[in-house]
Amino acid sequence: MTELFNHLPGVLLIYGVFLLQNATPGPNVLAVMGTSMSAGRRPGLAVSLGVAAGTLTWSTASVLGLSAVIASYGQLLIFIKIAGGCYLFYLAYKAFRSSWSSMDMDDPAVSRAKRSFTGNFRKGFLLNLTNPKAALGWIAIVSLGLDANSPVWVSSAIIVGTTSLSLRVHVLYTLAFSTQKMVTIYARARRPVQGILGSLFSIAGYKLLTAKVD
Repeated sequence: MTELFNHLPGVLLIYGVFLLQNATPGPNVLAVMGTSMSAGRRPGLAVSLGVAAGTLTWSTASVLGLSAVIASYGQLLIFIKIAGGCYLFYLAYKAFRSSWSSMDMDDPAVSRAKRSFTGNFRKGFLLNLTNPKAALGWIAIVSLGLDANSPVWVSSAIIVGTTSLSLRVHVLYTLAFSTQKMVTIYARARRPVQGILGSLFSIAGYKLLTAKVD
C-alpha cells in the first residue's frame, strides 16, 4: 500500500500533463476534425484510433528507454522533426488540392478515398509517430513518474492510461465534428474549410522544420 501511494501521484501527474497536451488543438486534432467533417464519423474514428496507436507506440517505447536514447542523440530527434514536417506539408497539399477542386465530398471517387479505414488509421498513426513534440513530451512525461526503482505496474499504468486518454480525447473530437450540423456546414463551405486546414498544416509544418532542437 505504501508503494502505491509513493508512485500514484507521479502517475496522476503524467495523466494530467498528457491530457493537456492532447486536448489542445494541434496536428492530430486538426486531422481528426477535418476527416470527421469531410468524410464522416467512421473515418474520423479511424484517425482517432491511429493517433491512439501512435500513443501506444510512443508510451511503450519510452517506458522501454527510447526517450532516453532520443535525449542522448539529437540526430534522431532531427530525423523525426524532418519526417514530421514533411508529412504535415503533405497533408497541407492534400487539403489545398481539395480546396481547389470542384469535386464535391459526395463524389464517388472522392468518397472511396476519404472513407478508407486503413488509410485514415495510417494517417493518424503517422501524424503521431512523426511528431517530435511527442518525443520531447514523452521525455518529460517519463521523467515525471518513472525511475529505475519503479514497479512494473507503474509502466503498465502509464502505457494503458495515456493510450486510453488519447483515444477518448480524439473520439470526443470525432463525435463533435461528425454531427449532421457540422457535416452540413462543411458541405456548404468545403473549399474555405479545406483552405484553412491546408494553411494550418502548412504553418505547423513550417514551425516544426524551422524550430531549433535543443
